[in-house]
Amino acid sequence: MSVLEMKVPSPGESISEVEIAQWLVSDGDYVEKDQAIAEVDSDKATLELPAEASGVITLKAADGDVVKVGQVVCLIDTSAERPAGSVAPVAVEEKKAEAPVAVPVQETKKEVVPNPDPVAKNYATGTASPAAAKIAAENGVNTSRINGTGKDGRVTKQDVLAAMAGGFAADSVQGWGGTRDQSREKMSMLRRKIAERLVSVKNETAMLTTFNEVDMKPIMDLRNKYKDRFAKHHEVNLGFMSFFTKAVTEALNLFPAVNAQIDGNEMVFHNYADIGIAVSSPKGLMVPVVRNAEQMTLAEIESEIKRLAVKARDGKITPDDMAGGTFTITNGGVFGSMMSTPIINPPQSAILGMHNIVERPVAIDGKVEIHPMMYLALSYDHRIIDGKESVGFLVKVKEMIENPERMIFGGKDPYEVLLGL
Repeated sequence: MSVLEMKVPSPGESISEVEIAQWLVSDGDYVEKDQAIAEVDSDKATLELPAEASGVITLKAADGDVVKVGQVVCLIDTSAERPAGSVAPVAVEEKKAEAPVAVPVQETKKEVVPNPDPVAKNYATGTASPAAAKIAAENGVNTSRINGTGKDGRVTKQDVLAAMAGGFAADSVQGWGGTRDQSREKMSMLRRKIAERLVSVKNETAMLTTFNEVDMKPIMDLRNKYKDRFAKHHEVNLGFMSFFTKAVTEALNLFPAVNAQIDGNEMVFHNYADIGIAVSSPKGLMVPVVRNAEQMTLAEIESEIKRLAVKARDGKITPDDMAGGTFTITNGGVFGSMMSTPIINPPQSAILGMHNIVERPVAIDGKVEIHPMMYLALSYDHRIIDGKESVGFLVKVKEMIENPERMIFGGKDPYEVLLGL
């Protein structure tokens, strides 16, 4: 009998313990090498734990247990034979949509029924992928009634969308039960760490927020004019986030204190702009970092944001993807927020909050016109950033968004560059 001890690998620097979020296999199951056997939460990300060898598994920890890095969490009997009748799983890539798929409306609804010839059951059967779980939770869909078509019967995003298009019976949609029952759910290690960091920011920084508004018409006109050619040429959609990221990097160059941080009695200034982009994931708020954004084109920024957002959505984001960062942008407007005061992402000193775009009457050359307007909020640490710098930074971002050509000329008016002023 040959037994392999599987120990918890280090998810990243400074992480000493993790939490077993969920075992994807049961005690005594036969597992394949590289098969995902568990999801583990660290204080930075959720990671999958792959089997190091094929064999029969014996679990040494339970769901919710906090274990040290290097601790043995399971044993794998590598001498055990594969059960008769079972075959090694065939890897099947799950198709991922690049953008939210519109759900067609059908007049005739039908109830989703179990597949008469289901996939052979194993650890993944009926388990929703992170993307599928998120969509199901947002729409009150019970994934236990959906037949998974993904690898080993896993419920995919497309399965949920197809089920929504087909319609559900009344008992398949989650809603109020008319009772006075309560339920308790343990906070994940990631959620606990987020809570701890947010409270520390409020207690340990002199945080202030300054506001401004930006006319989005120039950017929207530019985007509408070039978005099709941009998507065809670069194979990525042209969104607003790349414009704001580029505007931020130019403004940070002019106001370096906004890109700095406090380290003891010293101020650390960065000669680069690593921009954290806050994204919502099934596990909570994640802030992956676009590194050296100041050197990127709009297409490169869009591609990198898309790559990181997909990793976060699918639960594959790593601590390295979120390490560092000199400034953060968060977009509450995608959820309908009109205005908010974002909290600084430590040890950074500032964060920019974008909000929803609303058509409002504004005065243009003495006349009232209707323009798409957005409120911007800059929260900053007053210990290192003065009011003049914070306001100047936000005004510079506003100027470049309202005059996109300035992004090409380092924040300057192109005519001033032409005239050498």
